[in-house]
Amino acid sequence: MTEHEETANTESAPSEATPVSGLVDASNPEGHRAGFVSFVGRPNVGKSTLTNALVGEKVAITSSKPQTTRRAIRGIVHRKDGQLILVDTPGMHRPRTLLGERLNAVVQSTLGDVDVIGYCIPANEKLGPGDKFINEQLDSFPRAKKVAIVTKIDAASRPAVAAQLLAVSELRDWDAVIPISAISHIQLDTLATELMKLLPLSPNLYPNEQTTDEGLEARISELIREAALEGVHDELPHSIAVTIDDIIERDDRELVEVYANIFVERDSQKSIIIGKSGSRLGAVGAAARKQIEPLIGKQVFLSLRVKVAKDWQRDPKQLGRLGF
Repeated sequence: MTEHEETANTESAPSEATPVSGLVDASNPEGHRAGFVSFVGRPNVGKSTLTNALVGEKVAITSSKPQTTRRAIRGIVHRKDGQLILVDTPGMHRPRTLLGERLNAVVQSTLGDVDVIGYCIPANEKLGPGDKFINEQLDSFPRAKKVAIVTKIDAASRPAVAAQLLAVSELRDWDAVIPISAISHIQLDTLATELMKLLPLSPNLYPNEQTTDEGLEARISELIREAALEGVHDELPHSIAVTIDDIIERDDRELVEVYANIFVERDSQKSIIIGKSGSRLGAVGAAARKQIEPLIGKQVFLSLRVKVAKDWQRDPKQLGRLGF
């Protein structure tokens, strides 16, 4: 198997705080609330963008490609009156592969444990069978309160938004129906306030400085996958997976070496990712480093290798090796 490598060094951007795990053992101020909110919906309705906007930093990758999110990602919102733990999940869909089945299983297991389910429906698309299918699935989680979030209102006319709010309101008796735009930050404070009201009384569940429980390796692999998703078409986005072989911090200089693999399912897809004379792979590496360096706070030497794992989306053993 031919492997291709792309490396480069650039100036580092300012460091962001590295996430640390753990719970806070603190007394509960009067009226203080904390709990878990899961955003669900069809693929590409703005769940990850909304999560990032509420947290105030990028904790989940975003893309115009469907099924970008592949696991439950927690983002933590700190407020004076409490703490929102947002759980961004893969888009609910009718699966065509074993990977799709496992992504749906992630959603199902997540929804069974959260306090509030935020059902995201875009303002600029009429309700379809997929939306009604997901609404029916919500009946399986009677414990959670249900909030309808009409997203992307900046991409629709006022009459269209009003019509969508009416259509969504008729789906069920929601605890709240809130129109928002994550991109334009419209009504995000209102959404956070309404979600907080539905959470149980509780002390903080995470430290005040923590914004996600995603580990560094997982965040880096996702940033590489996000860069690889840009500009690809057809079925290729579903076929891309990324693993990290090693992250090495050199003591003698401000440099971190990252060795990663980009997996695809066929040789033809490998050629697309690499591009002519490695040009596209070089662009992927450059775009990924721009995101990784601020996260680490140091210059990054990034080595990317493109490999073929034939039909990995349908192979249980390969899915396991790739972390699904």
